[in-house]
Amino acid sequence: MNIHNIFKRDFENYEGVRPVNIYLLRFLYFLMFVFVGLDAWKTIITHQGSWDPTRAVAWCVWAAYATLSGFGLLNPLRWLPIVIFMVFYKTLWLIVVAYPMWSAGTLAGSPAEGMAQIFIAAPFISLIIPWKYVFEKYFLISKKKK
Repeated sequence: MNIHNIFKRDFENYEGVRPVNIYLLRFLYFLMFVFVGLDAWKTIITHQGSWDPTRAVAWCVWAAYATLSGFGLLNPLRWLPIVIFMVFYKTLWLIVVAYPMWSAGTLAGSPAEGMAQIFIAAPFISLIIPWKYVFEKYFLISKKKK
């Protein structure tokens, strides 16, 4: 295997997506499955008493997308919407919550600081998403399908 081949589009195996994107996506799915999944499921399973409904939704969403990301290990392109969802909600949270707090000088030392430190990677994760494939597959109307 030639190292240069991981940067060439692979039409035979990955619908024109570069293998490097596939490997990075699988690594991301693994990280989501293990780290987010363990934390979310541990919190859900060990929680005592009644839930604050908003916090419960957040933990359930994290458990659901982390669990579904396990399928991305097997078929990374088919499960791209999970990655796009994750990048979108984290980036949106950074814009809507973290940035105003940071601008006001209230982010440091707040409960949101830890989340901001984790979520700040989301915009960079978007760099491994094969956007050309995403637009062709999810947004363009195919003339082949009738």
